[in-house]
Amino acid sequence: MGIFTRRNQNVNVQDGAAVATLEVDPALAALTGDYVIDPAHSSIGFTVRHAMVTNVRGAFTEHEGTLHLDGAAPARSTATIEVKIASVDTGIADRDAHLRSGDFFDAEAFPLMTFRSTTAATLGGDTYRITGDLTIKDVTRPLSIDLEFNGSATDAYGNQRVGFEGSAEILRSDWGLTWNAALEAGGVMVSDKVKLTFDISAIKQA
Repeated sequence: MGIFTRRNQNVNVQDGAAVATLEVDPALAALTGDYVIDPAHSSIGFTVRHAMVTNVRGAFTEHEGTLHLDGAAPARSTATIEVKIASVDTGIADRDAHLRSGDFFDAEAFPLMTFRSTTAATLGGDTYRITGDLTIKDVTRPLSIDLEFNGSATDAYGNQRVGFEGSAEILRSDWGLTWNAALEAGGVMVSDKVKLTFDISAIKQA
């Protein structure tokens, strides 16, 4: 069972019949609270097919966000993330400049990509699905992210941390990112499908 679904079960006797009652696991309850994403130990990345034959991987190196975890009622958990588009990094300066240009993100006019959750659900075990609104440029559309809970720990500085990793797939054209170039042999330079990846470490606030 996942940490957000574990419960202690007690049995009471009422009118001669055993009745099971559920209580929140103390370890679970202890995680309830507000968290700030630690950008130094988190990453938001993407993978896209290039020229039909290989993958290009990149990341947004500047981002911030908050989580609210509700151990008693996971569906009340929430998340918000803001990503600075200008921080896009694929390891090639010219390619990064093209991504920041009007052909793609137009970082000067639309400096932030945002995600704000609307619902959360348990999928089983330590896997969860958080759904919300993803805004890129001036387009807002729903996005669901499947996340795996990696655990919690107290770090060397006394901070309580939680960790999640997950992924989602989008069609970039749904957000108006439609630039492409045809290849002589057929196909296009950049795939429409983009895989997003998330590795999140967040610190509990006092």
